Amino acid sequence: MMSLKAFHVFFIAVSILCCLGFGIWAVQAYSVSGDGMNLAMGVAAFVGCIVLVCYGIWFLKKLKRLSYL
Repeated sequence: MMSLKAFHVFFIAVSILCCLGFGIWAVQAYSVSGDGMNLAMGVAAFVGCIVLVCYGIWFLKKLKRLSYL
């Protein structure tokens, strides 16, 4: 059984990977089609990825004394 902290860290990591993957896909789709919406979605995904990394760091610092178990 996972603790709430461990699940939260796992969920943040998966969310970062999803944002990164979507951003790469959207930028590649922009390079093929030239549609500006794909570029905007890619940039938004990369910004979301940066925000999630900052949130993850903040979360780990805030709960560093709490066990993962």
